[in-house]
Amino acid sequence: MLGENHCLILDFPEFTQRITELNAADSQFAADANQYHELDQEIRTLELEGAPINDQDMHQLKHRRSMLKDILYQRINSNK
Repeated sequence: MLGENHCLILDFPEFTQRITELNAADSQFAADANQYHELDQEIRTLELEGAPINDQDMHQLKHRRSMLKDILYQRINSNK
């Protein structure tokens, strides 16, 4: 779905407390989560504007978002 919000808390509602704790206690997690949020916002904006970007560049943005989300998810699940 175009323009869909992939906020960590929306995608992983079962980890809301853990995400909040990590954002407060782990500066690297917070920085990565912020980067993820900004990238997600950029993708949503491009999608809603009719993607004024070539397909390869859009694919690269989505790939970066996916890789970052995987890293964040691993950190959310580690050392609970």
